[in-house]
Amino acid sequence: MEQIKTETLLSDAAGISCAVAIWQAGGLVAFPTETVYGLGADATNGTAVARIYEAKGRPAFNPLIIHVADIATAKQFAEFDTLAENLALAFWPGPLSLVLPLKTNSGLSPLVTAGLSTLAVRIPQNPLAQRLLSAFGGAIAAPSANPSGKISATSASHVLASLSGRIDAVMDGGTCNVGLESTIVAPGTSGAALLRPGGLPAEAIEAMLGLKLTRQDDPDQPTSPGQLASHYAPSAQIALNVTAPDNTMIWLGFGPDCTGAALNLSQAGDLREAAANLFAVLHEMDRLAQEKNLNVIAIAPVPNTGLGVAINDRLKRAAAPR
Repeated sequence: MEQIKTETLLSDAAGISCAVAIWQAGGLVAFPTETVYGLGADATNGTAVARIYEAKGRPAFNPLIIHVADIATAKQFAEFDTLAENLALAFWPGPLSLVLPLKTNSGLSPLVTAGLSTLAVRIPQNPLAQRLLSAFGGAIAAPSANPSGKISATSASHVLASLSGRIDAVMDGGTCNVGLESTIVAPGTSGAALLRPGGLPAEAIEAMLGLKLTRQDDPDQPTSPGQLASHYAPSAQIALNVTAPDNTMIWLGFGPDCTGAALNLSQAGDLREAAANLFAVLHEMDRLAQEKNLNVIAIAPVPNTGLGVAINDRLKRAAAPR
């Protein structure tokens, strides 16, 4: 694709006005949320949404999440039943996306939903994202701001390293404090389905609902983002649950017992810290692997509870055949 100049915007009033003007003109602006940086475009502008797919090299059958400033705006585009309303009131703003029936005559580009009759929507908690979305006043389609299948971006520098020349601007809002993409849930008539684990632990949702979430995940027919089998991948290969790496590997540790690891997701074994560090550490491990001429990043076991479920989901997809 044709290279364009990518501008870095400050997180002040002038930067926000510039970002909104770019969106209104059909451009692409990457911006921070509490989860990861999103690559945003006006969700009602088909040409702008097509540019997201082009910039990321994203498969057209993989739907996008829209980001809005408030529940009233969300209801312009999606149908809410009582369960959806309760989930929104409990967890928005925050790292939860809901997959809901698409409203008739929503005005959204069909590219946003990949032709499905459902829509993924969320209200981010990040204060800068809130100000941006309020200033725009509509729906911004925003997958993670990285090439499709590669490691997600949790800083403006990550975005620029992979998308500079492909997008109009990035709004620098520092690092993302959650560091994992949103949890995606589809409310239904008989409960709710977990489509993607993420920054909101499933246990918190189940405690609020008083019932267990079912699990739906079909990589061949994704109904939400983050369901492709191979995703979040560094250049090096990934080996999971490694406790004794050999000399052909560079080792990523978790917890206090990983002496000799090049880096550690959380020396204290804190899953929240590990989640916040995950993508930034994978970027750095990939760089170190290339520097040391090693082809495998070996990763220590991470407990599969709480946020560990989402961490292991991302690592499994990063390790999948490409």
